[in-house]
Amino acid sequence: MHYRFTETEVNKLLKENLKVLYDTREQQNSHILDYFDRNKIPYKKQKIDEGDYTAIITKCPEKGIYRDIYFPVAVERKNSIDELANNLAEKTDTHDDIRLIRELQRAKTKGIKIYLIIEDKNGMENIKKGNYRSLYKPTAFLGRLSSIQDLYLYDTIFTENKNTGFEIYRKLYYSVRNFLKELDADISPQVEKC
Repeated sequence: MHYRFTETEVNKLLKENLKVLYDTREQQNSHILDYFDRNKIPYKKQKIDEGDYTAIITKCPEKGIYRDIYFPVAVERKNSIDELANNLAEKTDTHDDIRLIRELQRAKTKGIKIYLIIEDKNGMENIKKGNYRSLYKPTAFLGRLSSIQDLYLYDTIFTENKNTGFEIYRKLYYSVRNFLKELDADISPQVEKC
């Protein structure tokens, strides 16, 4: 059964059935989970292939949604400019590109919107001035980041740690909202194959 949600249904689903998923490899995120707890935002730890955070609309048979709805959107979080510089400057392994670039390439191939959040409110200034721990020169770092932004990212946000949970939720909430408004999806029960 294919179905288009009304504005009222979209708002109700976002309020009652939106859940944030965060990757099992995500570390040092208690400040983000604290924000979710304070704001009564449901979340769950789960393996995510692209990005560190994504969101779903949980199944709700009484509303005609018989399975969780996943969305092609994710947030990649870096806890500092140092971490980003190290990720972008790491030596290539047996593949042609570094791990972060491969992840962004996979996301693009799968049609997943990726947002990059960096926990450093003065991040761009710190990049330009070379205020980070890496042998990466500022012009090379800025060039690499700019290229990645153009090729793979929908937005890059520099923020303080205390605002990271808000920024993650904001990006996921409005992305899911827009997907729901345009969704023409099969939400019927899964039929088991014989």
